[in-house]
Amino acid sequence: MTAQDNVIVADPVTPSRVSRLWIPGAGLGFLGVLTFSFSLPANKLAVAGIDPFSITILRAAAAGVLAVVYLLAVRARVPRWADLRDLALSSLGVVIGFPLFSSLALMTSGSGHSAVIVGLLPALTAVFAALVGGERLPRGFWLATCGGVLVLVAYLFAHQWAETATLSVGIGDLWMLAAAVSAGYGYAMGGRQAKVMGGARAVSWSIVIVLPISAPLAILVLATQQFDWTPGVIVGMVYVTLFSQFLGFFAWYGGLAKGGIARVGQLQQIQPLLTLAWAALLLGEVFDPWTILVGVVIAVFVWLAQRARFAAPVPTPDPAPAPAPKEPVPAE
Repeated sequence: MTAQDNVIVADPVTPSRVSRLWIPGAGLGFLGVLTFSFSLPANKLAVAGIDPFSITILRAAAAGVLAVVYLLAVRARVPRWADLRDLALSSLGVVIGFPLFSSLALMTSGSGHSAVIVGLLPALTAVFAALVGGERLPRGFWLATCGGVLVLVAYLFAHQWAETATLSVGIGDLWMLAAAVSAGYGYAMGGRQAKVMGGARAVSWSIVIVLPISAPLAILVLATQQFDWTPGVIVGMVYVTLFSQFLGFFAWYGGLAKGGIARVGQLQQIQPLLTLAWAALLLGEVFDPWTILVGVVIAVFVWLAQRARFAAPVPTPDPAPAPAPKEPVPAE
């Protein structure tokens, strides 16, 4: 047996193989985006009766209990220490950072306006995917992504100028920007772990890791705080706990793992359009036509980014060099 007998030769990366990976990844990713598009309107309902810090603690604890039940049901093995580190970093972004910062943003901003800032999330996810996941993407992808970011920033400043005749950004916008940064980092770390253990287990472990802290705090909050449990608040809390914090990530992390963190992450630029529709239908929020136009333009940049990704040549592994012929050994 030679040394080459133990080498596993990977399948060549061809456009058809990339498409087979992209299609199911995009399908799962879109399902996750559809689920998350209700999150801000639901969170807006919740903050009407519960403060942002309590929302973050309660949804993390309740989702953690659900995650424990799921992991026990599938008899999931405890991750390695190296994987637990990545899962803990992911939980900082998606279990603590995004829920807390977005709730703080919704105290002063509407869910429709805040949703437009979520349009930055795919670009942030792509940046973190390149930094922590080592994903390499073509120049056209980055140009289209930056184009969407510039449109969004211009909209935010124009919106602020129309309301206050200044170019300052409101505190709600800053909180929502912090939420987007947190989520982008959390998605990159969680998507990397989803490639190892699957999307459902990756998100479940990231929530369970926080449970030793979130569960005692939740008990303390419920024992010491008084909340206005109106039907709207209850519906909002149930949704952000069951779907936004738990089930939605089953599809989202699965899509990131199958189709690529940066590539599938671009689908989230469609999320503001969906959230704007839900905010109008469910909450009666009124927004100007420019908001819709900006959402459409950002969606076009998503399409351009994906088109640039598939138009770029897919690298193929270099063929292994043929072994050099052995020189004959001269007879003595």
